[in-house]
Amino acid sequence: MNTSDNSTTHRIVVLDTETTGMNREGGPHYEGHRIIEIGAVEIINRKLTGRHYHVYIKPDREIQPDAVEVHGITDEFLRDKPEYHEIHQEFVDFIRGAELIAHNAPFDVGFMDHEFAGVNASHETTAQLCKVTDTLAMAKKMPNMPARKNLDSLAKHYTIDTSARVLHGALLDAEILADVYLAMTGGQTALQFNAGSEGSEQGGEEIRRLVGRKPLKVLHASADELEAHQSRLDIVEKGGACLWRQ
Repeated sequence: MNTSDNSTTHRIVVLDTETTGMNREGGPHYEGHRIIEIGAVEIINRKLTGRHYHVYIKPDREIQPDAVEVHGITDEFLRDKPEYHEIHQEFVDFIRGAELIAHNAPFDVGFMDHEFAGVNASHETTAQLCKVTDTLAMAKKMPNMPARKNLDSLAKHYTIDTSARVLHGALLDAEILADVYLAMTGGQTALQFNAGSEGSEQGGEEIRRLVGRKPLKVLHASADELEAHQSRLDIVEKGGACLWRQ
């Protein structure tokens, strides 16, 4: 899958995985657990593009019953699905060079690196393929966040609709996480006019007034637009200070 060659493009892949089980003591992959579902969505310049990657994978071991209770994926369902080595290259091509966003990223990255090494012991690691960002670690450093910082809690905090989610599915969770990430990183930023230009001591240029020009038409926001604006500010304010309301 091709990505843009534009050097100004910021390409993000938001990812989630489901697995055969988990070992909370020493890392799931150390007990031979495997990835059985990958879901990923693409964001370019802070906009979801509609491109995504989704696949179910047949592992070489049984799925633990407690894992089935979480994601609902059974051994029978995966019986006719491809093995990881069959989808490896297209998956790597999709994530290569992107900023990879995952919630509790060490969990997903540990599994991915385990699968990569199973294909080729000298294969690049996830961190060599992508810049990895952990939204769980981000949430722990942000003010005014809920005590529980799992994906459901953060989605509720940012009033993101999760009604379509009954069980944990990798693609749906990736879509929800994409909305959460954009909300977490959507706060106000400083505006700099004429930054770095020569002219005044403040770095700005001389202000020139336009004369002999008809006044610009003023378009006022509708009631619905004002309501939508206030709803967006509510979301920004949950993540910290909102300059528009100061």
